Amino acid sequence: MTDVRLADLADRLPTLRLLTDAADLEHYGRDWTRRWTPAPLAIALPAEVAQVQAIVRWANEHGVAIVPSGGRTGLSGGAVAAHGELVLSLERMNRVLGFDAVDRTLTVQAGMTLHAVHEAAREHGLIYPVDFAARGSCSIGGNIATNAGGIRVIRYGNTREWIAGLTVVAGNGELLQLNRGLIKNSSGYDLRQLLIGSEGTLGVMVEATLRLTDPPPPSQVMLLALPSMDALMEVFALFRSKLALQAFEFFTDVALRHVLAHGAQRAIEGEHPYYVVTEFDLDNAAQDAALAAFELGVEHGWISDGVLAQSEAQAAALWRLREGITESLAPHRPYKNDISLRISALPAFLHEIQALLGREYPHFEVVWFGHIGDGNLHINVLRPAELTEAEFIAQCEHVTKLLAETLRRHGGSISAEHGIGLVKRAYLGSTRSEAEIALMRGVRQVFDPKGILNPGKLFE
Repeated sequence: MTDVRLADLADRLPTLRLLTDAADLEHYGRDWTRRWTPAPLAIALPAEVAQVQAIVRWANEHGVAIVPSGGRTGLSGGAVAAHGELVLSLERMNRVLGFDAVDRTLTVQAGMTLHAVHEAAREHGLIYPVDFAARGSCSIGGNIATNAGGIRVIRYGNTREWIAGLTVVAGNGELLQLNRGLIKNSSGYDLRQLLIGSEGTLGVMVEATLRLTDPPPPSQVMLLALPSMDALMEVFALFRSKLALQAFEFFTDVALRHVLAHGAQRAIEGEHPYYVVTEFDLDNAAQDAALAAFELGVEHGWISDGVLAQSEAQAAALWRLREGITESLAPHRPYKNDISLRISALPAFLHEIQALLGREYPHFEVVWFGHIGDGNLHINVLRPAELTEAEFIAQCEHVTKLLAETLRRHGGSISAEHGIGLVKRAYLGSTRSEAEIALMRGVRQVFDPKGILNPGKLFE
């Protein structure tokens, strides 16, 4: 610890684990964007809340910026440490702190993975219903910091619907216990909800009380092949009117090719431009209703083919076609857009944006997938071999500016579930008014007067 600031931190907290090896700095200093060269000062891995408080107070005294870190599975650069920040990783704070059978809540440390939370809830015959493909590596703290959504928002909503209480270390070092698990609490501003989605710019999430619910009824999974983009919304409306949907996800033939190349198995023969994976409650009448909806979709020309899972293994194989997309694209280091609109605005937007991408990316491979059921689309652009990384990013940024303008006209958001971070901060104004942004800056100043938490993220 040759840095005097780190030496002081080590003296104050002799049991704190601090990492400074080059491999550790690189590993903890980046997220899935892979666009910035990590250059943190060090990595701090606290084991308890008191250590987090002490670290934040030390950072205030020494003027050291802090990047709170969970599983670093985000796609907006929100967990990147590229300018000498201290990475504050919560991965050692990963325990269940308590379960309340009456309140049906589970209190956990922020470093627990989503998968571990799922398993802990199952032990009590309940579920924590927020779910997505990165469940094995993303952390609850990171999920809360970005208000993560995932594949079952259509049924259960986003992360914020399931947070009963939060314990947070604010940027000034104060420990805040927010809402304390109450169902009804009209005693002023709900700071818990303010912290959810704040991307580590107001405080460090250290503990969370999560609402649990009953497991869903048995379900059925169906894969559908569709002939056109227009059919997506028609099939969604049809199936939503006939079935109790748990999920309704789409992807393109381009996405399917990557997942198949990554080891998944083809489930429908032939080439089709669009696919849907849908999951719905299976009661006595549901399977007949699903087949009737399928036949009606075929009759109208909205559905070209389909397969109904006959076992849990087959259902998992169908889901892999959708959930394996991000992993299959990772080696290509795609440029990503994570956008959202009102569901009713999707049809007009899809046509406009398809034309825009075709015009601006004539020789680029563009991979679409997303959550039609909640209006969240993911657009992944792969770099042509003849372009340098800098040329590729410059072209993508030009298109993102056009995309942001289109979203503004349609009342959408440039970020649906990965936050603004570094990647989308130039486009925040397409989603938020000047008055809103001014208020957000003011809130940040109150929680973090010296600006040490995740500086450069969210705002330019």
